[in-house]
Amino acid sequence: MTERIPCQSQNCAATILPATAHKTGGFCMPCYQEQERRKRQAYIEQHRRDVDLYKGIADPVEVLKIMHAKQAYDPLIRYLPYPLNREQVYSALSGEDAERMKVYALELLGAGDEETSVDILLSLLCYNNVRLTDCIPALICHELYYPGILYKDASAEVRDQLLEQVEQDNENRNHLLLALAWIGDGRVVQQFQQWREQPPQWAKELFVSPDQYSLEAGWELTEAGVRRDLFSHTGFAIERAAEPLNADLAANEPARFLGAGPEECPWCGNGFTRLMELRNNHPSVRDLALADEWLKVDTCLSCGSYSVIYMETGAQGEPRWSLYNQAPQPLPDLNLVDDNDEYLAAAPRLHLAAQPRNAYHAVEWTLEPAASQVGGQPTWIQDAEYPVCPCCSENMMFIAQLDWSQLGPYGEGIYYMFICPKDKITATVYQQS
Repeated sequence: MTERIPCQSQNCAATILPATAHKTGGFCMPCYQEQERRKRQAYIEQHRRDVDLYKGIADPVEVLKIMHAKQAYDPLIRYLPYPLNREQVYSALSGEDAERMKVYALELLGAGDEETSVDILLSLLCYNNVRLTDCIPALICHELYYPGILYKDASAEVRDQLLEQVEQDNENRNHLLLALAWIGDGRVVQQFQQWREQPPQWAKELFVSPDQYSLEAGWELTEAGVRRDLFSHTGFAIERAAEPLNADLAANEPARFLGAGPEECPWCGNGFTRLMELRNNHPSVRDLALADEWLKVDTCLSCGSYSVIYMETGAQGEPRWSLYNQAPQPLPDLNLVDDNDEYLAAAPRLHLAAQPRNAYHAVEWTLEPAASQVGGQPTWIQDAEYPVCPCCSENMMFIAQLDWSQLGPYGEGIYYMFICPKDKITATVYQQS
């Protein structure tokens, strides 16, 4: 039997064959591979160079083309980032530049780069509210029906084509229904009502009834067969300042975010968190005609991760725990240690933007927008989840959302806030990837 040789690495107890020692200089293979990895890393660090693809480029369209381009990986190259992120560059585009980007997206589509083309069209729609009516025939030609919001401004001709296709196209039916929901005009509403009254044969293949697809586009079909939007078309970003707002500015803000609630959760014993206080005359909720000066939304951050949390409006608009709340069964083993401090620390820096943004600015989660907002269309991470009012059984109105990733380095998920103005009940829902 061949005698094995100890590995020369300090603190390594492995033994190796003489043949292996001859190849590796006396080291076992794991130690030898680690040495080689360190040599490669040292070489990369010594020879790596910075490359600025944006140097000398002032045209925002050219900047975005570079941002969307897929760079080949080279460990010896470190690409320097542009001073603005993609969302910021898109949001600042002029109308002419947005049209140029749309033309570029169609060129990419024709060249077979469907993924980048759709990404650009989504960005133009969400960040710039660009109408994509003239792009939709090309999307249909390539059988691209998702995301459905791309069809929001489709013509009556396209709508009728999709209504006919959905009856026959089993493979694309789910996406076709979403596209129709985003079109959402009177003819679509009429058809959804007809499907609700007389479900088609193919409806049994779906997870929900055809008319329920409207929720993904932010509206519901009422009992009377009328479209009812579930969000305000006036949306405002919740921004995070570099420094805390001074006392005078904070006192005049129309909204406040992330404070300690006055009560404790009866399920877990943790203190409630006040997600938001919003003046009821703010444009995003003015049409709700709420009675109290402030709209206040409380939740339990622990239990709210597992269940819808309802709060009823008491005196001076103060939230109070609703008896309609139903604990998940069995109730999860919740950590009773209050871990809200990290997020509460962000509160002094949060403020509501003075100017509204496109209601669909943050609708597409995959674009990774700055999602915290009051009003506008929700940024659903999973399926649309409008809670039902426990009093009137109607879907509740979306009013705001807080993206936890904007609040701390380890934040994840979004808390959504809703209200039934008729019954003065708020609700919160949490989703994460």
